[in-house]
Amino acid sequence: MSILGSIMSKIFHPGQAHAAPAPQPAQAAAAVAQPAQQAAAQAPQQPAPVQAAEPVDVEAVLAAMASDNGQNLDWRHSIVDLMKLLSLDSGLTARKQLAGEPGYAGDTDDSATMNIWLHKQVMAKLAENGGIVPDSLR
Repeated sequence: MSILGSIMSKIFHPGQAHAAPAPQPAQAAAAVAQPAQQAAAQAPQQPAPVQAAEPVDVEAVLAAMASDNGQNLDWRHSIVDLMKLLSLDSGLTARKQLAGEPGYAGDTDDSATMNIWLHKQVMAKLAENGGIVPDSLR
């Protein structure tokens, strides 16, 4: 799963972030019926974007996570702290990978500029996928 997908999954489906989705019965039957050579030759499909079943108050979910977390994290402004709050790797390599997902065109060695852009993009993607994101987080 992409880093952005992991972020959305942890916010939209807390507690289920590590659980793999169960295959549908028709999919499971088709997979069993398929010869092993055909299954090995097929390329894996990209997972669909994680969407909330119902609108999710992103700020409330993150505030609750922050209150349960013993660290003083500025997740409202910092992509590094947001990733730490979600128990994701917040290192530069992970942030560069995250920046590539929505198509960051700037210099990834300018981490301050990239980080500001990333935080805004993550909040925008959360809003696009069913998250209620207040203007103060955008």
